[in-house]
Amino acid sequence: MDLEPAKSLIDGLCKNDPKSQELLYKQFYSYGMSVCLRYTSSREEAVEVLNDSFMKVFTHIQQYDKSLVFRSWFRRILINTAINHYKKDRHHVTTKELEQSIHVKGTQEDVMAKLHYQEMIAVVQTLSPVYRTVFNLYVIEGYSHEEIGEQLGISVGASKSNLSRARANLRELLTRNHEKGLAKYE
Repeated sequence: MDLEPAKSLIDGLCKNDPKSQELLYKQFYSYGMSVCLRYTSSREEAVEVLNDSFMKVFTHIQQYDKSLVFRSWFRRILINTAINHYKKDRHHVTTKELEQSIHVKGTQEDVMAKLHYQEMIAVVQTLSPVYRTVFNLYVIEGYSHEEIGEQLGISVGASKSNLSRARANLRELLTRNHEKGLAKYE
């Protein structure tokens, strides 16, 4: 399926046509969900962020520059909505930090290569909201620590520290999951 909506669909969205909104939702649901799952701790939370993102698209479609790729514009909305969701909820969430990181045998790439996409998303979702958000913004989206700090209202040092801790947590979780998988076959 093509991930660029037809010009007629965009025109329909500009006219607040419900059928056009439904078609766009169906066309971009999977893509949007794949982005939102990386920033949230559950499928339900991802659906909430995704639906909020679609509402922003529908209400701000006039701001979309038709000479640009729609998918990129939509992705930016998804990420910003996820960040706003994080900021709104971070005051209500108690984060758990590791006192020490555990040294693991093998490389992170070795363990990660053995996981399927859904398993990887499930592991990323177990990170605390701040670790998960910083990890996604830096590793997946390519933001700098300065940009992350500005987006999240934290210092550059806090961004670097959160990324380091996120990687240590992921390394530990991935190794633990891998060892459990090997134990099933012994």
